[in-house]
Order: sequence, then C-alpha cells, then structure tokens
Amino acid sequence: MDASSRFQPFDLLATLVAVVSPDATVVFSNSALEDALGISRRVIVGSDLADAFTEPAQLQSAFEGARDNAYAVLRYDAWIKRAGAEPMPVHVIITWTEPVEEIIVEMVPLEQQTRQEREERLAEQAQTNKELIRNLAHEIKNPLGGIRGAAQLLEMEMESTELTEYTQVIIREADRLQSLVDRLLAPHRRPHMVSDVNIHEVCERVRSLILAEFPKGLRVIRDYDTSIPEFRGDHEQLIQTVLNIAHNACQALAERIAAGDASLTFRTRVLRQITFGKQRYRLALELHVIDNGPGVPDSIKDRIFYPLVSGREGGSGLGLTLAQTFVQQHHGLIEVDSVPGRTDFKILIPLP
Repeated sequence: MDASSRFQPFDLLATLVAVVSPDATVVFSNSALEDALGISRRVIVGSDLADAFTEPAQLQSAFEGARDNAYAVLRYDAWIKRAGAEPMPVHVIITWTEPVEEIIVEMVPLEQQTRQEREERLAEQAQTNKELIRNLAHEIKNPLGGIRGAAQLLEMEMESTELTEYTQVIIREADRLQSLVDRLLAPHRRPHMVSDVNIHEVCERVRSLILAEFPKGLRVIRDYDTSIPEFRGDHEQLIQTVLNIAHNACQALAERIAAGDASLTFRTRVLRQITFGKQRYRLALELHVIDNGPGVPDSIKDRIFYPLVSGREGGSGLGLTLAQTFVQQHHGLIEVDSVPGRTDFKILIPLP
C-alpha cells in the first residue's frame, strides 16, 4: 500500500498533519496542511518539514529525541511559514510510531484551537439554555391556567366594578406570561420543515420586512455571492433567524435612523475547507448581518445569546436565543464581533 492510500484518513482531519521519515523527510501531507502552507502536496512531500517552521532547530531537536526513543509524544508551540501570508502560530504534537518507524507531526492552529473552545462553550451554553427554558416554561405554564381561572371566577362573584379592575390586571398579566411561555417553547414544539433554501430569497424577504417597518433613514445594502448553491433547510426558521438579528440591529440603530445615516448590510460568501463545531466542511455558507450602530454593550457581550438578556429596555431577550437555536438545528453557529460603529453577526451553515 502506497503512502497516499495508507494515510488517506488524515485528509479527513481539520488539523494539519505530516508524516515524516526518520531522516526528517515528509512522506505524506494532508490537505489541511497543504491549504495552511499555501503550497501543493507534491512540493511538500519529499521536503524537509523543518523548512516550513520559522525556528527549524526546535523541530530538528524534537526529531532527534523521537529517533532516540527519548519520548513517545512531545508537545510544544511554534510558528509555521505560509506562502504570501504571515506565519501561523500552531501547537505541535510529535508522535513516534512503531513498528513502522515514522514520525507523525500534528499541528493545531492556536487560533483554531481558541475558536473550537469558544464553539464548545457556545454549544454547551445553548444546550443548557434549552433545558433551562423548557423546564422553566413548564413550571410557569402549569400554575398560570389556575391563576387566570381563579381570577375569572373571582370577577364573576364581584359586584363592584372598581374591584374587577384588579382581576383584569391579573388576567392580562397571566395572558402576557402565557404568550412569553409559548414563545419560549415554540422552537421545541414546531417540527423541522426541510426544503430547498436559497439564502438570497431569505435575505430579500427579511429586507422587505425591515424596510416596511423602517421606511426612512435606513439604507439596506446587499452584497451577495450569487454562486452560493441551494441547501436543505427550514426556510421559515432561517427567515426568522435573519429577521431577529436584523430587527435587533435596527432597534440599536434608532438614533442613526432618526439622523438618516443608518446602514444595514447583508453579505453572503462561500467558505471552503472550513472547520467549526469540531467538523471540517468542504463548503459552508457565511452570512453577515452588519450594522453601523453603537455596538453591543460590554455588560452583555459575553451573554448576548442567553435567554432573557436584552440590551434595550422592554426587550424580551429571546430573539438571539431563538436565532442561535434555529442555526444550530442546521448544524451551524452564530458568532458576533462588535465595536462602536460596527456590529457583525456572522452565520455559518454547512453547504452540500
């Protein structure tokens, strides 16, 4: 079996992998390393892997230790060179294999490692939120009917119209809480309706809804990559997702809309060989919703996707929570990058 066939499973990994012979010559490079270095696999194979590092002596010393059986696995941080780009910081893992005497060098980009940790936290947070919402909503829902029914019976027994005002307050507040509970439970009740989705149809639908609500003082910019293919997804959920994000942005833009210089941008792109959610995808949709508002307040920046957390008075704090839930049901994620004058919500969804 030749090297390319023997090491083919390494091509499925998101991390950068090279298999090196005892004399430090590369016998195999996976596609992730090829993409990172910006040179073809044919050039990498047969070369000295140390040449790809800014400090080759570290790697050469590590190889000597591996050949002398000084360790089974060695880890250290280093920088690798990239064609036409700045060097990339990586965490290097060197493993000596037996009985075939080869060295497996795995390089985990530190920025990727940080992103993966952040994605794991987001996924855990979303799951915790889901369980919390479901349990809390059921706990609230059960006594609500009893409170409302008791208020109605009490109202029927009262002769004073002045006192019925108090029972009406109870009934109205019970109805408001019931509506909130229904919104909390909505994403878990509604079945996932899968069909072919054109992301630009989704954006255009949201654009028309936003402009109907904010007809003056807001400029909606379309920056589309029309080559993006259709994909299988829930059309209504994606409309709701983008609408929730865009609507939040417009509410944050209130002052700029009044001044007439507010802008909201929908930008779509295709990403290739992208890793998120611990998986590597050949293609992914990248949808940006960008506004020129004041930015996300620092006090809620780390909790922006938590339920009932809102940056404005009177907000329910459910829009972004539901958006994150809907995107995760499409195996994607939402990230936010915000500074005063520019807030960018980025939606990533795998493409076929």
